[in-house]
Amino acid sequence: MTFPVHPMDEFNAELVRNVHPPDWKNPRPTGRYNLVVVGAGSAGLITAAVAAGLGAKVALIERHHLGGDCLNVGCVPSKGVIRASRLVAEVRRAAELGLPVARDAQLDFGAAMQRMRRIRARISREDSAQRYRDELGVDVYLGSARFTGSGSLDVDGQELRFARAVIASGGRPVAPAIPGLEQVGYLTNETVFNLTERPARLGVIGSGPIGCEMAQAFRRLGSQVLVFERGPHILPREDSDAAEIVQRRFLEEGIELVLGCRFERVEARGAQQIVQLRDAAGAPRAIAVDQLLVAAGRAPNVEGMGLERVGVDFDPRTGIRVDDHLRTTNPQIYAAGDCCMEWKFTHAADAAAKIVVRNALFFGRDKLSSLVMPWCTYTDPEVAHVGLYPREAEERGIEIDTYQVPLEQVNRAVADGEEEGFVKIHTRRGKDEIVGATIVAAHAGDWISQVTLAMVGGLGLSTFARVIFPYPTQAEGLKRASGAYMRTRLTPGVAKLFRGLLRARR
Repeated sequence: MTFPVHPMDEFNAELVRNVHPPDWKNPRPTGRYNLVVVGAGSAGLITAAVAAGLGAKVALIERHHLGGDCLNVGCVPSKGVIRASRLVAEVRRAAELGLPVARDAQLDFGAAMQRMRRIRARISREDSAQRYRDELGVDVYLGSARFTGSGSLDVDGQELRFARAVIASGGRPVAPAIPGLEQVGYLTNETVFNLTERPARLGVIGSGPIGCEMAQAFRRLGSQVLVFERGPHILPREDSDAAEIVQRRFLEEGIELVLGCRFERVEARGAQQIVQLRDAAGAPRAIAVDQLLVAAGRAPNVEGMGLERVGVDFDPRTGIRVDDHLRTTNPQIYAAGDCCMEWKFTHAADAAAKIVVRNALFFGRDKLSSLVMPWCTYTDPEVAHVGLYPREAEERGIEIDTYQVPLEQVNRAVADGEEEGFVKIHTRRGKDEIVGATIVAAHAGDWISQVTLAMVGGLGLSTFARVIFPYPTQAEGLKRASGAYMRTRLTPGVAKLFRGLLRARR
């Protein structure tokens, strides 16, 4: 079974030709592979490409679509839809800039989704089976892999022998155990991008990154949207002040938030789906929607590969057990990506893939724990983070200082009308060593990398005070945070000394 692809227009037809060609002929294995990679999502593709580029004989196996979640049902299509929704939001604000929009202007939801499919098809050429075979020299097998013994696995009746293997089988969405949900049916990230007609009322179960991104996008594209969350606020992983800014924006845009709720059941009533729940006060509510999008968690793909046969330890909920070098309990077999890692991001899978190649093929000792991992939730405003949250620093016994600058103090943000947000940087107490940062801004994901670079390079917060930022840019918020740190260095004693020196020079 592959990801469901609908509609089969010219763009989806191109996508399928690239990532799961119907007429694909698997190669006949000859000799032993240096590396066999199970799964062709982000982690598997990078592992195979890097290893083959270094001269290894590589086999890449995929039972669904090459490109995995990121290309097919994750990063790429979601950002295509988000871009359309952001433009709609900008147009609606155009009157503030002297460009009023006709009241009867109509949004073409189908055209927005078609653009997403066109972009996805174009990007899919990079992940295509033909490119990996013809340009990169990788033997690409479409089918299901099952380990059969030490150094061997089966792909639809063919035996492949290997010196090392990497499991990069990814993950899948899971639904909460709500009575009636399975019977009524629901959307996930694997099906929501197949929509060609806008749902009039969309209910979103879960308010993590996927749920929030899609809730705001569909609201801006014209749906009534309700977000159901069991906790007290959306984006429960983020600091409450960051989540509060996004939550306030959601309410301003007309997204209804049902927080602190407890689901009782879901039932069908004609074409409607009725969510029966109790709200935060314990009162019963029955809420009708036309479609439900479940974005409430993921599970690793670990079943059906014969891992038990080859001594690879795994848990159906948390995934394959690996050490800090990404080696499984079988020393010949490594793993990377969503099937084994807490960081479930495309860029994390990319970084892990490079660790795996070095460790599996070249006796490297690179560690996953050595990575400095940023991430971003692409709501508007975006929420980007790297390093430790204050609660994590406290748990580890690390004392911190925090320097926070609201965007209303950043001139470019004011000029852009994007002053909701802040830059917040945490340093080790009394020092300028950066241990974490959160940025809430319209394009926070584009400038969190500056903080990440500083952390990787061992550059302190004071470094930003010496960097010349083009004026005006929103990234000047980093300079202002650095300035806040530098002012703490001007102690009363130092200030008195400076005053004395300057008086002597009059």
